[in-house]
Amino acid sequence: MAKEAGSAVDGRNSAEEEFIARVWRHYEEHGRDDLPWRRTTDPYNVLVSEVMLQQTQVTRVVPKYEVFMREFPTVESLASASLGMLLGAWQGLGYNRRALALKRAAEIIVTEHGGEVPTTLDGLTALPGVGHATAAQVLAFAFDVGVPFIETNIRSVYLHEFFPDAEDVPDAAILPLVEATLDEGRPREWFWALLDYGAHLKATGGNPSRRSRHHTRQSRFEGSNRQLRGRILAALAGQEPLGDRLDTDSTAAIVGFDHERVVAALEALQSEGFVVSHGGRWRLG
Repeated sequence: MAKEAGSAVDGRNSAEEEFIARVWRHYEEHGRDDLPWRRTTDPYNVLVSEVMLQQTQVTRVVPKYEVFMREFPTVESLASASLGMLLGAWQGLGYNRRALALKRAAEIIVTEHGGEVPTTLDGLTALPGVGHATAAQVLAFAFDVGVPFIETNIRSVYLHEFFPDAEDVPDAAILPLVEATLDEGRPREWFWALLDYGAHLKATGGNPSRRSRHHTRQSRFEGSNRQLRGRILAALAGQEPLGDRLDTDSTAAIVGFDHERVVAALEALQSEGFVVSHGGRWRLG
């Protein structure tokens, strides 16, 4: 792991310089070189990993990423995949909207960009499911281009270091610090270093992000609409190879939720493009 302290930039104060040195030291000693998406700069691979990492812990993503990349090794293979194949490879990650958005992004990349992932912030954020933070991470990790961004681990770092006693800190107060301390010569490794330091802080000293104005506690999964939607999609995916369709009553019996909630969930999934109905029977879209 070859890492050197980032070069000084005119205008930085001593606190910022000491912070930068501290982050690099932690990366030197504890950098997570074993993450599979760090072994490639292929923009498609990086895009897949960053979408998977939205709202999902690294330990859960690693095995699913490796399976997903074996199933869909190219953007073309993902663009042409059936919804059943997609959800089968995604199963266990949750938030299935991300999977559908990723497939739609792949379709746009193939049809509108000649199979090449966009190389600009505007081009990336125009893709479904890609916001500023995800786009900036693709730019950093695939193209070594530095665009300041905030996600949960980076937020934790700056809260811990610059706002140790503050509550209700807005991202608007953090982003200028991210920009001021950016190592523009090596943004890829600098953002890796920040992410790793943030993960370390959350694992060893509580979660500094709880003091962010933007922190939200994840809702209970058991009995939630997220669980219901996942069970419905898994049930319909199980029927796909057989060519069968499930009616609403059968779907409710399989997923184990009240009929009214299943109806509402099916209607929502239909509006999002996950499922289609024909004659009162349902299948994946």
